[in-house]
Parts: sequence; structure tokens; C-alpha cells
Amino acid sequence: MRSYLAILAILVASALPVVAPASTDDQDIVVRVQKDGADVTVDVDCPVQTSIAVAWEVLTDYDHMAQFISNLQYSAIQSRENDKLQIYQKVEANRGLLSLAFETVREVQLVPYREIRSRLVSGDLKASEFTTRIRYDGAMVHVVNSGRYTPRVWVPPLIGVALIEAETRKQFGEIRAEMLRRSVRSTD
Repeated sequence: MRSYLAILAILVASALPVVAPASTDDQDIVVRVQKDGADVTVDVDCPVQTSIAVAWEVLTDYDHMAQFISNLQYSAIQSRENDKLQIYQKVEANRGLLSLAFETVREVQLVPYREIRSRLVSGDLKASEFTTRIRYDGAMVHVVNSGRYTPRVWVPPLIGVALIEAETRKQFGEIRAEMLRRSVRSTD
């Protein structure tokens, strides 16, 4: 059980946050997780009815991310040089009586309103690189997140992949909910 919690918490810290079943409202969020040796590859397509500007605002709101991603305990920009950021995040995963905390520092390169590139600088992973793209298909914004990470703990092939998929869907559901909340606020 400790390994499963570790993987879930690490995933949250590495990508842009203990596992609950995805709500039926989040079933349109496409999540693919594959395990190749020690590496875990994650691909997400999260459709959301919002503007590109609101999507960007939420995805880059690192100083407030802990307010809308449930097991992200702390998130802050440590340094900024133009469109290059260094982000510190702390995740606390709870499952039953177990509670585990993880920390990461990531370098984030912003390509405004189109792309966010993230790579691990230090923390509780061996390696991590993710790219998040914002695409508009003429009717809806799609947040497309792809990347690979290597945890320091073993990920069981079947149950581990299923838990990572569920947690990733939950996280992107929370991000989408924040985008929708801010979209409503911007139209008031």
C-alpha cells in the first residue's frame, strides 16, 4: 500500500495531485498510462468549455494551485527569469491511516498561451519531463498533457497503472473545475 501512495503523490508533484473514483463528470477526460520498465508514461486530453486565456491562467497559477488541487499542500514560484520558472511543490497523500509527504522542484518553461514544459530539478523522483499544450478545436479548449517520469519506488504493472489513471483524471477534473469557476467569474 505504501508504494501505491508514493506513486500517486509523486505523479501529482511531477505533472502540473489519494485516489478516489473519477466522478461521472470527468469520464470525458482521456487518460492513458503505460509502464515501460521503471518509466511511467502519461497522456491526457482534458476538454473544457473555457477560453485559452482562462486555461492558461489556471495552468500557470502555481502560487494558488494548492487551493484547487486537493492533495497539493503547497505550491510556489521560487524564481522567475522571463518565461522560465522554478516551482516548489509539496504533496501530502492520505489513504486510510497512512500519510506520506513528497516535495519536488521543477523547472518550468512557458510558451505563453500554447505550451508549458516541465522537468524535474530535484525531489522524490529519479526523472520527470512533461509538456502541457493548450489547443482550441473551434468549439472547445483541450488541455493536452504528455510526459514520462521515473519514480524511486516500484510501480505494480496493473494496479499501479489503474491508480495513476484514476488520480490523474481526478487531478485534471479539479483543474477543469477551477477553469470553469474562473470562466463564470470572468463573465460576471
